[in-house]
Amino acid sequence: MAPEPWLSLLDATRQLAQDIAEKIQERNRCQRSGESSAKINVAIRSSLQNLREKIDQLKELLLRAVSTRQITQLEGDRRQNLVDDLLTRHKQLEASYKNEGPEPDMTRSSLMTGGVKRGVTNPWLLEEPEETRGLGFDDLRQQQRRIIEEQDAGLDALSSIISRQKQMGQEIGNELDEQNEIIDDLTNLVENTDDRLRNQTRHVKMVDKKSTSCGMLVVIVLLLIAIVVVAVWPIN
Repeated sequence: MAPEPWLSLLDATRQLAQDIAEKIQERNRCQRSGESSAKINVAIRSSLQNLREKIDQLKELLLRAVSTRQITQLEGDRRQNLVDDLLTRHKQLEASYKNEGPEPDMTRSSLMTGGVKRGVTNPWLLEEPEETRGLGFDDLRQQQRRIIEEQDAGLDALSSIISRQKQMGQEIGNELDEQNEIIDDLTNLVENTDDRLRNQTRHVKMVDKKSTSCGMLVVIVLLLIAIVVVAVWPIN
């Protein structure tokens, strides 16, 4: 499958930026050795203008693709970062051409990352990964669809786990409510039993007291009867 026109233009623009970096290095060598660098300067100026036109063309095509939804917003953001990388590289090359910056590194890795910037690496200015390099629009869309499907599957699994945990929490809550009701019933039963025990204890004390009083009365009555019998019993 032929690569998408935008990606082909991106590769051509990157190659042009690398060629400009090489020409600037060659111009600088000529200046250090005292050789004439007029022709190289003219070629560099023309190439810088061509580089700017290609970057503008990339921006226009990207804006059209995003507005017509030919690519996803995520892919549009990724490509915009690549265009920003080229804009930064263009500014660096212009500064190097005007001898206002360091001599450009013509290696591809430096070209893709936009050079070294005070030891700070911009995570967006990285070379396009091997997984997406050379892929067409349909291939990128299928790859994104697979990634989205995997993410959806992961979210579904996470949602299922959360649902089960919620259900377990509800079951534990219901079980605690039942246990609390049982504890309340036991508490009421113990209180009622304690009240009945106190009442029965009072009744026993009263019965015991009454039984003691009745016994004494019986003894007294018996003694009185004995005295009367002795008193009236005839003496021979």
